[in-house]
Amino acid sequence: MLYGFIGRVSPAESLKEALDIGATRSRLIADRVAKATLGGADGFALPIDGTPPGSEESGPVDLEAEMASLADQQLRFEATARLLQKSYDHIRTSIRSK
Repeated sequence: MLYGFIGRVSPAESLKEALDIGATRSRLIADRVAKATLGGADGFALPIDGTPPGSEESGPVDLEAEMASLADQQLRFEATARLLQKSYDHIRTSIRSK
C-alpha cells in the first residue's frame, strides 16, 4: 500500500541515489590516491600490478588535485546526507501529525 509513497512525496529516493553515487566517487578518488606514484623509486605507493613507478602505464597522479576532489566530494556527501535526514524528518512529522 505504501510502496513508492516516499518517492512521490519527497526527494528521498533521488537523495539516496546521490549518496550512492557520492560513495562510489569517493572510493574511486581514494583508489587513485592509494595507487599514485611520485616517480622513481620514492613513490607514494607501489603499483599492485608490478608496473614500474613513474611509467606511462601507471600515469602521473596530481595528489593535491585528488585530495581537493576528495574533500569536495566529502562536503557534497555530508550535505546530501543532511538533506536526506531532513526529508525523513518531514515525512515522520507528517505521519505523526495525522
